[in-house]
Amino acid sequence: MQRILFNFLLAMEGVNANRLRSFLTALGIIFGVGAVIAMLAIGSGAKQAILDQMKLIGTNNIVIESVLPSEIEGETEEAEATSTGTDTGQNEEKKPYSPGLTLDDVSAIAAILPTAERISPEIILSTTVIQSGKQRKGRCVGVSNAFFELNRLPLAEGSLVHDAHMEDGAAVCVIGKNIQKQFFSQADPLGQKIKCGNTWLTIIGILEDRVATKSNLQRLGIRDYNTDIYVPVTTALLRFKNRALINGEDLEERWDDDGGDDNYHQLDRLVIRVDESKKLQASADIIARVLKRRHRDMIDFEIQVPELLLEQEQKTQDTFNLVLAVIAGISLLVGGIGIMNIMLASVLERIKEIGVRRSLGANRIDIVLQFLFEAVFISLIGGIIGVLIGVFAARSIAAYAEIPTVVSFWSIVLSFGVAASVGLVFGIFPAQKAAKQDPIKALRSD
Repeated sequence: MQRILFNFLLAMEGVNANRLRSFLTALGIIFGVGAVIAMLAIGSGAKQAILDQMKLIGTNNIVIESVLPSEIEGETEEAEATSTGTDTGQNEEKKPYSPGLTLDDVSAIAAILPTAERISPEIILSTTVIQSGKQRKGRCVGVSNAFFELNRLPLAEGSLVHDAHMEDGAAVCVIGKNIQKQFFSQADPLGQKIKCGNTWLTIIGILEDRVATKSNLQRLGIRDYNTDIYVPVTTALLRFKNRALINGEDLEERWDDDGGDDNYHQLDRLVIRVDESKKLQASADIIARVLKRRHRDMIDFEIQVPELLLEQEQKTQDTFNLVLAVIAGISLLVGGIGIMNIMLASVLERIKEIGVRRSLGANRIDIVLQFLFEAVFISLIGGIIGVLIGVFAARSIAAYAEIPTVVSFWSIVLSFGVAASVGLVFGIFPAQKAAKQDPIKALRSD
């Protein structure tokens, strides 16, 4: 142990005597380790962002959005008219009637799709919210209790909608946290009244605060659930507006191109949770066929599978991380080669020193340990500086490029391990070359 410690101290003296050369030798390791830290931080940040998005949308969900045929077909018809040089208004046939997305569709999907665990219909109504002289623009959303489960919205106080409320269309509501802050900052809102449009509602529950970044909400097309007022879906239909109730004038408007932009869908959105992820695509295909048949071959709906989209995004991110890993690996390889070259040059410069040590009783193992300690020490110094640079780079990327980064403890440990390994691997050959020097020839050298 004393011999090992003595060789270690000699190695430190050698590094200290050549500070500039040691620092230049460590540059490759510094940038390589810094690249590894930054790469792992970007990869971890992207993974955490995907997980956060999965929490927002829920797992195994299929989202059905109601759309107007003009929003989809208008662009197609315009493109066809441009390519054929014809006027879209000529020889145009009237489109078949579609009842739109309704509660009957919910029943039909539940009956035909055995993989469906929960189905949550949504009716989104823009309205004016009034309470105690305060007035704000807001949204009243008609939902069932499945909505809160699928979107992972737990209650902070009170209760959710009861079956009796659903059956009677009761004038009750559950409010988001921001509604409580805006209208009931100094009072308990439970049991109090709040007015949505022309309807007074009794507050029976308050949701917990849903923490989500604005970028995630915009990226996933999700509303800020904290700012909404939730009523039973039947209450929204009975006390607010039921777009499925039509008369002759409504039909004429639907046939008329100028009046066809009015929303005729009873429901704005459906969220369906499937029991297994592998059945998502097949279930989405079945739902599409059912709705197309029920809507008389009109595609006035859009089906999305957010989980599959996020999985594709994750695959793209993994490919990007692999490219970053290769770049970081090349940097470390170049750094290791630099250490080996400098250590070989150091052996040639210090042949006389090696001869003196051998003549004084040092064996080959002592010489190997001395030069090996120097290589490993240079690598570790480079690793420390590289970690600091990598952490700084990761935080700079997060601040200026708006890319999420997460620097973990294990990434730092891994970087130190890589740095030590590089020094060990690329320091062995120069150390062995130094140990194999003939002490007599070494003492004769100038």
